[in-house]
Amino acid sequence: MSVQEIMVRSRQLVDRRLDQGRHFLGLGFGDDDFPDTRPGSNGCFFFAPTEVPVIVAELKRRMPVEVRAILERADRVCDHCFDLLGYKTLDMGEEIDWQLDVVHSVRAQRKPWFQIHYLDFREVGDSKITWELNRHQHLVTLAKAYRISGDEKYSRELFHQWYHWQQQNPYPLGINWVSSLEVAFRSIAWLWVWYLLVGTPALPPGFRKDLLRALAISGRHMERYLSTYFSANTHLLGEGVGLFFIGLLCREIPAANRWCQLGWKILLEQAQQQVLADGMHFEQSTYYHVYALDFFLHAYLLARRNEQVVPEILADTIRRMLEALDGLAQAGPPPRFGDDDGGRLFDPQRNRAEHLTDPLATGAVLYHRTDFKRSERKLPEESFWLLGSHAGAQYDGLPSVRSAPRSRAFANSGHYVMAEDKPIAQLTIDAGPQGASSAGHGHADALSIQLNIGGLEFVTDAGTFEYIGDGPERDLLRSTGSHSTLQVDRSSQVAPDGPFSWKSLPQVRPESWILGPSFNLFVGSHDGYAQAGLVVTHRRSIFHLKSQFWLVRDLALGEGTHDLDQIWHLAVKDVQQDGHSFGLSVGARALTILACAEEGTHPAIFEEPWSPAYGTLEMRPTLHLRKRGPLPAEIATLLVPAQMNAGHLERLPEAPGVEAYRYSRDEQAHYFIFSRGGAWSALSWSSDAEFLYFVEDRRRTMRQAFAVNCGLLEWNRQVLVSRRQPWEWMECHGEGKATNIVTPEGIVAGRSSVGLTGEDKVRTG
Repeated sequence: MSVQEIMVRSRQLVDRRLDQGRHFLGLGFGDDDFPDTRPGSNGCFFFAPTEVPVIVAELKRRMPVEVRAILERADRVCDHCFDLLGYKTLDMGEEIDWQLDVVHSVRAQRKPWFQIHYLDFREVGDSKITWELNRHQHLVTLAKAYRISGDEKYSRELFHQWYHWQQQNPYPLGINWVSSLEVAFRSIAWLWVWYLLVGTPALPPGFRKDLLRALAISGRHMERYLSTYFSANTHLLGEGVGLFFIGLLCREIPAANRWCQLGWKILLEQAQQQVLADGMHFEQSTYYHVYALDFFLHAYLLARRNEQVVPEILADTIRRMLEALDGLAQAGPPPRFGDDDGGRLFDPQRNRAEHLTDPLATGAVLYHRTDFKRSERKLPEESFWLLGSHAGAQYDGLPSVRSAPRSRAFANSGHYVMAEDKPIAQLTIDAGPQGASSAGHGHADALSIQLNIGGLEFVTDAGTFEYIGDGPERDLLRSTGSHSTLQVDRSSQVAPDGPFSWKSLPQVRPESWILGPSFNLFVGSHDGYAQAGLVVTHRRSIFHLKSQFWLVRDLALGEGTHDLDQIWHLAVKDVQQDGHSFGLSVGARALTILACAEEGTHPAIFEEPWSPAYGTLEMRPTLHLRKRGPLPAEIATLLVPAQMNAGHLERLPEAPGVEAYRYSRDEQAHYFIFSRGGAWSALSWSSDAEFLYFVEDRRRTMRQAFAVNCGLLEWNRQVLVSRRQPWEWMECHGEGKATNIVTPEGIVAGRSSVGLTGEDKVRTG
């Protein structure tokens, strides 16, 4: 620890004891004589009180289904029946027990919060379930239901629960004060309630004063117990946002100005520290990326609403995060790498993969970005409350420009996207670090793949399910076997060390990323299995022939004899098998997984756990391609976005210096040659290329060839390329007796040599 950290932790330790003593002496907290009315010096919320009826009318007109859903949820809340995270219709009984994990029937003791072991399942159950109810976002649902319907039953229930909570959670007692982030969520929800109901007869007499007292205690707690040295991630960010909201909107509180400045300072600092240069959040979790984006976006819009000077760093951070999210969601929901938290800042019901693109619609209006507006993306309810009733018209006014998906690399976070236009599809590779610091929200998923076709998930991630539990699900779902990658000896790449840490972290190395006009190629490796005592390096190569297929080749390098499992977690329930061919389809969208018909490779399908949202566990088919043998060993698979009968993939007899595969389909033969290093000769070719692809028609005429890191290329003893400095990539396109060669420098050869000097040679024929 630094001297500063020691000082902060020591002060927090003293403050805890002082707060405990103050409570038992009956001195109380936040007992200032707050006025009953809000003075004009307070900041403005996202909307003025007079705008609420206009927004409600617009919601009724544009999204009647969502409005009915709000009323239905509010009715269930009045019956004390809650949807929390992925858990549905949880009955809390006649009187809500705010300390209870209702799923596991475990109640936390009402003792000083710092004496509660919130990660001990036996003591508190899953604290996340308890906290989700105590975020009080369901009170916002009741407030909206009152404004939509005018029915006083919703407001009566809202304030009954609010005052009951205050009685049952006196500061500093109970689990609901353990996490400062949860205090921030709850405070923000209370402010939403106030601004939704201010000026209506629903507000009880004196509520503003009671609210200010409660917020004064909450702000005091957050300021004293910031997560600076505990969870300096979304916890600290959310606490900063909570302080900023209270400080800006509740100037009656003496500490409000200090909290506003502190919260804004934290927000700006975290915008620089938590977001990588490529726009991705440093937790290596897609869900936490959106989680953090929500915090930044809400605070930014509130600051703009109050004409506060906003540094460009914050606007730029939000823009980059939106661009990264859009880049991961070009063909449907973004891939769910890392932990799925299950919570959201505005609407906790929107916690599935398909809801993660919600900020893009708001971003489209905010930044006038037509690329964020895709045909399948609708403006969510949240955008109307954040931007006003005119948000719908502004969104409609943006041109609907259909831009083709594009392949791109997020080099800092290690996410690589291979996008496809015909059909619209996207394969995403995770080749980044496991996470920030202890990688608490990262998974053992190095070099894993997820695939969307036509807006639907086909190859997916097993999810998270829970953080704390009495079973093996937490460790199981974040282990390597729950991800679409190569597993060695049924082991995980890294071993867990508690629910939010690991015994070691792998070194993941992206080795090659090539974007050619007609193809993409990714090569990466990791050494994760060393922690399990295995002398094994996993190298994964993915070749994408645009508009055709992806070839995935896993190579295990090392010593000894091992079991290899190439694992494919499938989002589609029904799988058709025909030998080594596996077909998945949803309507007109389809995927065929074509395993290499190689002796010793055995395909098998199992039903394995899959969690589409925190708290939900289902079973989904998982394809395992299994092989046992001495290293080096490899497994190759073809992913074809088409119906069954997609052809035949085979490994060719070993040739000196290379490993080769052939894919036969529709009177064409596609060949893939992987070099072991140095010059080689095979299949009518001689080259020094690290990788070579070519396709022949039924007359065995070469129609197309791609080479990577190639300085020498001969075909049928005719020299096509000979140069001292290899090209990173090159494409050869056959046209009769001519071969056109395209390189990063452009078209360098047609029927005769062009633009070459010295010993460089390019020949056609």
